[in-house]
Amino acid sequence: MLGENHCLILDFPEFTQRITELNAADSQFAADANQYHELDLEIRTLELDGAPINDEDMHQLKHRRSLLKDSLYQRITNAVKR
Repeated sequence: MLGENHCLILDFPEFTQRITELNAADSQFAADANQYHELDLEIRTLELDGAPINDEDMHQLKHRRSLLKDSLYQRITNAVKR
Protein backbone atom coordinates (compact mmCIF):
# COMPACT_ATOMS: atom_id res chain seq x y z
CA MET A 1 0.00 0.00 0.00
CA LEU A 2 1.16 3.49 -0.72
CA GLY A 3 1.94 5.59 2.31
CA GLU A 4 1.88 2.63 4.70
CA ASN A 5 3.67 3.25 7.99
CA HIS A 6 6.44 0.69 8.56
CA CYS A 7 7.25 1.73 12.12
CA LEU A 8 9.20 -1.04 13.86
CA ILE A 9 6.66 -1.32 16.67
CA LEU A 10 3.80 -1.58 14.19
CA ASP A 11 5.59 -4.20 12.09
CA PHE A 12 6.89 -6.18 15.10
CA PRO A 13 4.37 -5.63 17.91
CA GLU A 14 5.56 -8.79 19.68
CA PHE A 15 8.91 -7.03 20.26
CA THR A 16 7.59 -3.66 21.47
CA GLN A 17 9.21 -3.94 24.89
CA ARG A 18 12.55 -5.10 23.46
CA ILE A 19 12.60 -2.31 20.86
CA THR A 20 11.94 0.24 23.62
CA GLU A 21 14.72 -1.26 25.77
CA LEU A 22 17.23 -1.27 22.90
CA ASN A 23 16.40 2.34 22.01
CA ALA A 24 17.17 3.34 25.60
CA ALA A 25 20.24 1.19 26.19
CA ASP A 26 21.98 0.93 22.80
CA SER A 27 22.89 4.25 21.21
CA GLN A 28 23.83 2.62 17.88
CA PHE A 29 20.49 0.79 17.72
CA ALA A 30 18.68 4.04 18.56
CA ALA A 31 20.60 5.93 15.83
CA ASP A 32 19.88 3.22 13.25
CA ALA A 33 16.22 3.03 14.29
CA ASN A 34 15.95 6.80 13.96
CA GLN A 35 17.54 6.67 10.50
CA TYR A 36 15.11 3.88 9.55
CA HIS A 37 12.10 5.91 10.69
CA GLU A 38 13.30 9.05 8.88
CA LEU A 39 13.80 7.05 5.69
CA ASP A 40 10.37 5.43 6.07
CA LEU A 41 8.78 8.87 6.51
CA GLU A 42 10.60 10.17 3.42
CA ILE A 43 9.32 7.24 1.35
CA ARG A 44 5.75 7.60 2.63
CA THR A 45 5.79 11.33 1.92
CA LEU A 46 7.04 10.76 -1.62
CA GLU A 47 4.41 8.06 -2.21
CA LEU A 48 1.60 10.28 -0.97
CA ASP A 49 2.86 13.20 -3.06
CA GLY A 50 2.65 11.08 -6.21
CA ALA A 51 6.28 9.99 -6.00
CA PRO A 52 7.98 13.09 -7.50
CA ILE A 53 11.14 11.02 -7.84
CA ASN A 54 12.37 8.68 -10.55
CA ASP A 55 11.81 4.94 -10.17
CA GLU A 56 15.47 4.08 -9.64
CA ASP A 57 15.86 6.61 -6.83
CA MET A 58 12.67 5.34 -5.15
CA HIS A 59 13.94 1.79 -5.49
CA GLN A 60 17.22 2.79 -3.82
CA LEU A 61 15.39 4.44 -0.93
CA LYS A 62 13.25 1.34 -0.41
CA HIS A 63 16.30 -0.90 -0.65
CA ARG A 64 18.12 1.14 2.02
CA ARG A 65 15.03 0.95 4.25
CA SER A 66 14.87 -2.81 3.76
CA LEU A 67 18.55 -3.29 4.67
CA LEU A 68 18.15 -1.17 7.80
CA LYS A 69 15.02 -3.04 8.82
CA ASP A 70 16.73 -6.40 8.36
CA SER A 71 19.69 -5.26 10.47
CA LEU A 72 17.45 -3.89 13.21
CA TYR A 73 15.32 -7.04 13.23
CA GLN A 74 18.43 -9.20 13.62
CA ARG A 75 19.56 -7.13 16.60
CA ILE A 76 16.09 -7.28 18.16
CA THR A 77 15.78 -11.04 17.81
CA ASN A 78 19.39 -11.71 18.87
CA ALA A 79 18.81 -9.65 22.00
CA VAL A 80 15.65 -11.65 22.79
CA LYS A 81 17.48 -14.99 22.47
CA ARG A 82 20.06 -14.07 25.11
